[in-house]
Amino acid sequence: MNSTSSTSDIGALEALIEQFFALGQDAVGNRDALAAFHLFRAALESGEVRSAQPDPSSPTGYRVNTWVKRGILLGFRLGVLTQMSEASGDRFPLTFVDKSTYPARRFVPEDNIRIAPGGSSVRSGAHLASGVVMMPPAYVNVGAFVDQGTMIDSHALVGSCAQIGKRVHLSAAAQIGGVLEPVNASPVILEDDVLAGGNTGVYEGTIVRSRAVLASGVILTRGTPVYDIPNNTVYKGTASMPLIIPSGAVVVAGARAIQQGPGKEMGLSVYTPIIVKYRDEKTDLSTSLEDLLR
Repeated sequence: MNSTSSTSDIGALEALIEQFFALGQDAVGNRDALAAFHLFRAALESGEVRSAQPDPSSPTGYRVNTWVKRGILLGFRLGVLTQMSEASGDRFPLTFVDKSTYPARRFVPEDNIRIAPGGSSVRSGAHLASGVVMMPPAYVNVGAFVDQGTMIDSHALVGSCAQIGKRVHLSAAAQIGGVLEPVNASPVILEDDVLAGGNTGVYEGTIVRSRAVLASGVILTRGTPVYDIPNNTVYKGTASMPLIIPSGAVVVAGARAIQQGPGKEMGLSVYTPIIVKYRDEKTDLSTSLEDLLR
């Protein structure tokens, strides 16, 4: 399967994955199942297959491909624990143990992906597009899709199946949550030109629209209410819809006072993200410094 693969090819691959996943443990040792998985993993790495993809007809703007996560889980089922090693520049190689179906990815200069030395790793089955930069140590898990020109800074995590757009900056220690169970859960999505500040965390299928800025320490989950001061509204996720941060929003970590009970009497407050403004030229100037690192 290559960049010219047709929709029918992907449809046939989906059918194979569904067939072998349905076999459960009976798929273990099946050569045809393993061959189908290897095709599937290659399609993930090339970006032809994604766990979620743009779909204007969907309420969120994305269609979640649940069969992709079943394919990833199939890979764990088919693999066996294997000792692996990487050259480390001295006589003692780096060694680790993982499922044989998920070795670390290897890159060549022609990929135009910059991974600085110092402990970063990309698991097989993850897609990194041209121009991606990873600073050590950082990690990208299986099923993740990282688009062109994105910066993944030190101690940052891109979790399983997360979808990261073009020119995104994941600052130091930013955590983008993954999702494999439950299989029908939607992945975290950061659209183009998002800036995630240091020690931010985005989890539980949250969608961050294009050009939004998450200031240092902001944590977003499905159950996190986000207070939009400029528009005098509150954004929340529901059982059927994830939390969605609007395009261009500038989100900071804030607090709101507890209004009743012992918490009120003790003067306590709880954490909440707050949209203090929407991105403007001044914000763009302050975020353009990352271009100097590329």
